[in-house]
Amino acid sequence: MANQKTDPNYKIVAENRRARFDYAIEEDIECGLVLEGSEVKALRAGGVNIADSYAAVEDGELILVNSYIPPYEQAKVFKHEERRRRKLLVSRKELSDLWNATQRKGMTLVPLVLYFNHRGRAKIKIGIAKGKKNHDKRETAAKRDWNRQKQRLMKDNR
Repeated sequence: MANQKTDPNYKIVAENRRARFDYAIEEDIECGLVLEGSEVKALRAGGVNIADSYAAVEDGELILVNSYIPPYEQAKVFKHEERRRRKLLVSRKELSDLWNATQRKGMTLVPLVLYFNHRGRAKIKIGIAKGKKNHDKRETAAKRDWNRQKQRLMKDNR
């Protein structure tokens, strides 16, 4: 895999930071996106939002629902719909695993990061997650605070 810091093609377009707070993510999968031409240009321009979107398995296909890609102003005739349902590309085995996770185990498919890989292709990382309750969120915050405090103490003792 290419070095992400030095590769000019690698670029994070949108990140769902709230997902790791609201969900316990067990596994993540990289998926391709089926996009129109003006959507790719709009992705490169920025302003994309995947925070309130989710993925679902419908009719044997993986679909990204409610993601926002802003309109590309230079596309006069061939504009795209901003919140359309976009097909995600995964292998058949991954698709069956995702279906089993959502239908049988009650998991949720949460988009984590939308980015361009080292080859310049738009990819999205989907997390297989279980929703956290409020006490789980408090516990996670307490662990994070304790680890920070522990690091400070270790640094001061040196």
